[in-house]
Amino acid sequence: MPDGVAVDEPAEPMSKAKINIVFATVVLGMLMAALDQTIVSAALPSIVADLGSAGHMAWVVTSYLLAEAVATVLAGKLGDLFGRKLLFQISGIIFIAGSALAGVAGGMGVLIVARGIQGVGAGGLMVTSMALIADTIPLRERGKYQGALGAVFGVTTVVGPTLGGLFTDHASWRWCFYVNVPIAIIMVVMAARTLPHLRAVTRPVIDYLGIGLIALGVSSLILGLEFGGGEYPWLSWQIIGLFALAAVLITGFVLVENRAKEPMLPMRLFRSRVFTVSSVLSFIVGFAMLGSMTYLPAYLQYVDGATATISGVRTLPLVVGLFVTSVFSGQVVGKTGQYRYFPVVGMAVMAVGLALMSTMGRGTSVWLESLYMLILGAGLGLSMQVLTIVVQNTVPYADLGTATSGVTFFRTLGSAFGTAVFGTLYNSKIESALAQALRQAPGISPEVAANPKLLRELPLAQSEPIIDAYASSIDYVFRWVVPVALVGFVVAWFLPQVRLRDSSRHGAGDVGEGFSVPDSHDRVVQLERSVATTVRKARAQKPLIPELIAASGSTLNPDSAWALGQVYLYAKEQVPATVYAIAYRHRLPVEVLSPVFRQAVEAGLLHDDGGTLSLTGDGDAEVDKLRVGWRRWLGARLDDWNSEDPVDRALLDEALSKIAAKLLDQGADSGEVSRV
Repeated sequence: MPDGVAVDEPAEPMSKAKINIVFATVVLGMLMAALDQTIVSAALPSIVADLGSAGHMAWVVTSYLLAEAVATVLAGKLGDLFGRKLLFQISGIIFIAGSALAGVAGGMGVLIVARGIQGVGAGGLMVTSMALIADTIPLRERGKYQGALGAVFGVTTVVGPTLGGLFTDHASWRWCFYVNVPIAIIMVVMAARTLPHLRAVTRPVIDYLGIGLIALGVSSLILGLEFGGGEYPWLSWQIIGLFALAAVLITGFVLVENRAKEPMLPMRLFRSRVFTVSSVLSFIVGFAMLGSMTYLPAYLQYVDGATATISGVRTLPLVVGLFVTSVFSGQVVGKTGQYRYFPVVGMAVMAVGLALMSTMGRGTSVWLESLYMLILGAGLGLSMQVLTIVVQNTVPYADLGTATSGVTFFRTLGSAFGTAVFGTLYNSKIESALAQALRQAPGISPEVAANPKLLRELPLAQSEPIIDAYASSIDYVFRWVVPVALVGFVVAWFLPQVRLRDSSRHGAGDVGEGFSVPDSHDRVVQLERSVATTVRKARAQKPLIPELIAASGSTLNPDSAWALGQVYLYAKEQVPATVYAIAYRHRLPVEVLSPVFRQAVEAGLLHDDGGTLSLTGDGDAEVDKLRVGWRRWLGARLDDWNSEDPVDRALLDEALSKIAAKLLDQGADSGEVSRV
């Protein structure tokens, strides 16, 4: 696994304005990729009414999620291989192609394929977005940008169904996809102009066979679940064959991962009870969240007679519950380090929410339905927040990236399975229920019954049996998912309480962390996130310069340390260092800076050659001390990262030394070497 990136072409230090432009570019990519997970949920009834094939409705969501799950695994390594900028742009182009094809789809099959193409692009956009933040944002400022990116991911969960409803009601469901095209084109153009060219220092080893086996195995399993009982009987050779093929492929995946040089998902991780339990719970959270968010708008449109827009708005209680309890649990974990009972309570609350939702019907009030959704969302939020954090605290440094991305991978897989299983349960019930309802309402065609807008226009006496058929079918789905939440409740008791690293506790309360964004596989990126969180918290409490100078053993005063840092940075950039240039860069008067540099020259730390400054031997030695000071300071703050494995300890030491050098470089660039 690569331990950093190298620049393909020399890059000037980025100004604050350029950093913000880069961030805006990355946000556009994350926004579109995350939005399309949920934007179609409110549009699904209209899509079915237009294209038919109600039995394949779930695949509009499932194909996207499944392709995204596989793409997130590949994207990180391919970004290391070909450069993250190139992969970000290619992912954007793939997303454009999938969106355009989905918009013009004339049948459900074409739409499902288009959504799969979209998912491939979305997976690449999500993972490279997080990696590009790490590549371009100075380390000590990175925490707030990463938190903001996570918050964007969360906000799209809130607004996705509502936006989908607005497009469906006021234009066409096709605009859920068309709207991506111009935005993605702008994003690709911005990326070409603003993003730096970066590649991995070492050539990554990509586990193509393992990725291929798990992708095909999971696809076979979901196809079996999707087609069973509908397209084919459960005991037909087609369904049994799909399940058997899935078993063979997944078994092959396990065998390959045990022998791969750099496995996609190291099987040794499952020796850890924390990782195994967290992965199972993450799967269940994804299962319940996306499955329910996909079918709730359909319930609200068919049963309550809500428009597509209103159905999206009325799912907000679920997301509000998720958001509030995610933030609450994160704050508590950050302050106390105690997390074990959050997933236990969360799974129990989730089971209660699903059970209550299975009782909804034509006579249930809007307020009661909203309360049930709020309860379900609260359970999801209590469970979701801590799972990634606890895994990051128990795996060795060498496995930090794969373990972190592994937990979010299981959540995405759970989302795909949840949508598929919800669809299977729904399809198994709705066909017979609707046929019986149509017999009670003669003269109503199946096409009218499948169209929520036309159904709302029928007299209540005619529409009642059809509405009840939809209500009983969707209630049936929620009822059968209650046991899944109860399994999660039992599994959650096996999650052990471990002492959280301080750096992880500091980040637990960040809003963005609660939404489990698909993350980087690179362990250095994960370690730098912890470092950024630690530095940000330390800076908020008191100035760091006295501690850094003390840790370095230097006798420099703050002004001299800052001056040396500036000249050191210019030397690295191979640019002549003058007081005028430094003053211009930091928008400071020359008269203010001149005494600072004159003092360093008189102390023998800098050499002045006709106005061009350079480090003397003593100056070089002092800069080295500052770098050592950063390393010692990090070591003292991250001593809870200590590993018993000497190889893992050596990897961690090497990474921290590189991070210390980066902090020194970026501190000089920002003018904060001595004024942290």
